[in-house]
Amino acid sequence: MTQTAATPSTQFYNWKNYRCAYEYYSPDVPKDRHSTPLLLIHPIGVGLSRRFWHRFCDAWYENGHTNPIYNPDLLGCGESDMPHIAYTPADWAAQLQHFLQTVIQKPVTLVVQGALLPVALETIQMQAQPNLIQKLVLASPPAMALMTQPTGKRKQKLTWNLLDSPLGAAFYLYARRPQFLSSFSTRQLFANADLVDNQWLDMLVKGAANPASRHAVFSFLAGFWRQNYREAIAAINQPTLVVMGDRSSSISRDKQDTPEQRLADYLKCLPHGEGVKIAGRNVLPYESTSDFTATLAAFENKNSTSM
Repeated sequence: MTQTAATPSTQFYNWKNYRCAYEYYSPDVPKDRHSTPLLLIHPIGVGLSRRFWHRFCDAWYENGHTNPIYNPDLLGCGESDMPHIAYTPADWAAQLQHFLQTVIQKPVTLVVQGALLPVALETIQMQAQPNLIQKLVLASPPAMALMTQPTGKRKQKLTWNLLDSPLGAAFYLYARRPQFLSSFSTRQLFANADLVDNQWLDMLVKGAANPASRHAVFSFLAGFWRQNYREAIAAINQPTLVVMGDRSSSISRDKQDTPEQRLADYLKCLPHGEGVKIAGRNVLPYESTSDFTATLAAFENKNSTSM
C-alpha cells in the first residue's frame, strides 16, 4: 500500500549561536500508528546536504512505511549556518545530540551515510539514559582501516591550513564546476555512470553556490574524522545494519579491500551487527534507492519494538 507524507517544509532550531535547518516528514496516518522515527545523517562533500536523502524519503513513503523522518542539515551545509571554523565529528555530534534532545525527544533509528560514521559514533557516545538512539544503519561505511588508523593531528592541521587559504578557495571554485562533479562522481561514487545525471549534478551545483560551504568540505578533506574508532564500534549496543555496495571502493591509496572483506570486518567488530550487500557503489541511498529502502525496511520490521 502506498503511503503519503506531507511535503516537508524547512524548519529551524538554534544550537549555541547557530541557526540550523531540518525537514520533518510525517506520514499521513494517525500518530499512534507511527513507527520509530528515522534520523538521517547526510554525507559531506561539494554541494551535499540533506537533499541527498530526498530520493530515499520519497521511496520510503511510496512503499507504505509509517516512520516519521527527521532530515537535518549539518552545520556548514545546506540551509544551516556556515561559520568559518574547522568542523570535527564531535562538533556535528553535539549538534545532533541537541537536536535529539530538544526537537525529536524520542528514540530513533539513526541512518548514516559513508564516512560520516564517526559523527554517528560520537553521537552515540554522548547519549545518556534513556538512550535516544535505538538502532543504527550504516550505508556504505568506509573501509575499517580508515576508521581505525588515525591521521596525525599535525598533518590534519597542515592540510586544513593549506585548504583554508586563497589557494583552497580557488580550488573550491574549480571543484564545484559540473564537469568536475560529474567526473568525480563517476570515478568515486557511482557504479552506474548513467545515474550521474542532471538531477544529481544540479543538486551539487546549487548546494555549492555559497562559497562558505567549503569550510565543512575542507574539514572533511583535512581528515579530522580520521581517528581510531575501533573501540567505539565494538561498544555499540544497538542492533546495527551494515549495507555495502557490491562495487564499493575506498578513498585510500593503500591496497583496496573487497566489499566482502569490508563487510566481514564490520561484522567481526560489531556486537549486534548484521550485513547486507546490494548492487551499487558508495552512495547507495541515492544510486540504489529501491534496494536500500527494502533492506532498511526489513531491518526495521525485524527489530521493531513498541514505542
